[in-house]
Amino acid sequence: MDLTALLTSQVLGYALVFARLGSVMVFMPGIGEQMIPVRHRLAMGVVLSLALYPATPVGALNLPTPLDLFPLLVVETAIGIWIGLTARILLSALQLAGYQVGLVSGLSNAFAPNIGSFEGSTLLATSLMLTGVTLIFVTDLHHAILQALLMSYDVFPPGGIMPGDMAQQIVRAASHSFYIGTMISAPFFVMGLVLNVGFGLANRMMPTLPVFFVAAPLLIVAGLFVLVVAAPAMLRAWLEDFSTWLGILAF
Repeated sequence: MDLTALLTSQVLGYALVFARLGSVMVFMPGIGEQMIPVRHRLAMGVVLSLALYPATPVGALNLPTPLDLFPLLVVETAIGIWIGLTARILLSALQLAGYQVGLVSGLSNAFAPNIGSFEGSTLLATSLMLTGVTLIFVTDLHHAILQALLMSYDVFPPGGIMPGDMAQQIVRAASHSFYIGTMISAPFFVMGLVLNVGFGLANRMMPTLPVFFVAAPLLIVAGLFVLVVAAPAMLRAWLEDFSTWLGILAF
């Protein structure tokens, strides 16, 4: 094999690795955030693919024609998008928890002109998601992401794709994300039930009591207090669940 053929085969193999890892960079939490410029994510994908290429089982590609690379690139891109999209669905569990906490705590009350309908819940959901993304780097979970990218070649060999199983896993990811988001926000449902039952009994005993003006501030204060107490356990539960998925890439 001459030098030109050797370099061409290496470049084709690198292109196949970049198709998968570069696609992951689009959605993967912590790396594929919208606040990161596209060119920076692209540069990250190029450097990451170059660094992990020797550790992947792809190797040099000797194809009869360059057109034979196209179906392989489509398959690898689909696998990368699937990995990143599944991770993004798991991250949305924190967003769901934030919306539920805001609804129970009265932060999204439509009668509060300074907050606005659902605006408080949106702010809380965004804060929880950003905290989760920050903890990925604080706890060195991004190393597990890199290990999962290499392990993906054991689950999905180069050029191999399982559309039915991947679609089923996406559905399970959405279901699991909803379950995790509801589970970590369960303390706020208990708080809301206890406080609202108490306010209802107080209104029955004192019909002239302006329950809304009394209950709204107490709900918000109680919700923020429970959030401060429960937030470490909430985020820890999500991180453990996310790291478990990174270890097997399946539900």
